[in-house]
Amino acid sequence: MPRIAALAEALLTPHGADRYLELIHPMLVRREIRGVVTSVRRQTADTVTFTVRPSRAWRGFTAGQYVRITVDIDGVRRTRCYSPASSQHRRDELEFTVKADPSGLVSRHLHERITEGAVLGLSEPDGAFTLPRPRPGRLVLISGGSGITPVLSMLRTLADEGHRGEIVFLHYANTADDVLYRDELADLARRLPGLRVVLGYTHQDSGGDLHGFCTAEHLDAVAPDRAGTLTYLCGPPGLLTAVRALTEHRGTSERLRTEDFAPPSLELDTTNATGTVRFAHSGREIANSGRPLLEQAEEAGLSPEHGCRMGICFSCTTVKARGCVRNALSGELSHDDDEEIQLCISVPVGDVEINA
Repeated sequence: MPRIAALAEALLTPHGADRYLELIHPMLVRREIRGVVTSVRRQTADTVTFTVRPSRAWRGFTAGQYVRITVDIDGVRRTRCYSPASSQHRRDELEFTVKADPSGLVSRHLHERITEGAVLGLSEPDGAFTLPRPRPGRLVLISGGSGITPVLSMLRTLADEGHRGEIVFLHYANTADDVLYRDELADLARRLPGLRVVLGYTHQDSGGDLHGFCTAEHLDAVAPDRAGTLTYLCGPPGLLTAVRALTEHRGTSERLRTEDFAPPSLELDTTNATGTVRFAHSGREIANSGRPLLEQAEEAGLSPEHGCRMGICFSCTTVKARGCVRNALSGELSHDDDEEIQLCISVPVGDVEINA
């Protein structure tokens, strides 16, 4: 059977079988991963939670990883990264919770227009924000807002595995009405005998276990420093900054694992930048400012496709026709002509021409 499929694929070149199968139904594709939305609910006013049944090309994920979701908006395919909230042991279903960003094209589209039966593009899972094996005897999980999704995936996975270790889960929300998965957290606390759920409200003075933004007193009260305890953290920039500073003060930074919502800080030399950036398709040129090419394109009045602005989603991948660029994350230089680069993390080194 695989040989017959390979022969059919060859005969249908250059487009391949998937291009024809998707005309019949998008979920029939063999090589690309698709998912059909099976349910939609709204836990809070600014979030949407939806479940997806992946196609047969899906091979599963590890709790804490993220997936690139592709959706068509006005005829243009847009891609963003979201972490499944489901257990890694649920191979037949993925669950996502997305918070609508007022300036976010894809998150607003999903919040306002996602419906049962919609077909989404899915990528292979990625990311190293995962639990070790064997599972630790003690864990601290900290999240804020929709950053709950990867750590909830960890909790659901541990519950499915019958985990007996000690877990402190500290979740921050603005108010009680903004807490995602409240009922399930209570259910998980019953299923996992070693789990302690702590809710912190940043904009509400009563009703929670903690109030206000994360402080050293919060961590000391719910997650005192204990030798060898791993801490997993996902949430908005303010929470990440606070916890990182607190763990550094404690001397436990090496036991902290984080998943960022915000772009990383890039070391840029804007003083000594030289050369000209030319955008070939538009014919526009701009003096190299030393900033990433995505920002320079926007300064030139262009609107390149982009997503995470972190070098993760590859939405801004474009061909560099000529010139040299530096990867602002790794420092690696790329000299080859006609190579694909990511605009959001590529900085020109001298004259550069981009197919944009």
